[in-house]
Amino acid sequence: MIDYKNIITLEPGKRGGRPCIRGMRISVSDILSWLAEGMTISDILSEYDELNEQDIYAALSYAADRENKVYQVAV
Repeated sequence: MIDYKNIITLEPGKRGGRPCIRGMRISVSDILSWLAEGMTISDILSEYDELNEQDIYAALSYAADRENKVYQVAV
């Protein structure tokens, strides 16, 4: 799993405090939604040239880490 701590940022005034990519207005949720809609990593990178492949994997790692933490709390 990629270390997302230097890629995913949280800023209270940006996107309602949602986790974003490197301080941009592109959120982890945006990336997850695009992937869920069927966009490939190549599609996303060609559409959003400010992103790189590591950003996509950081978003996935962040989401997986959060999911694991939520599951551990629930059990």
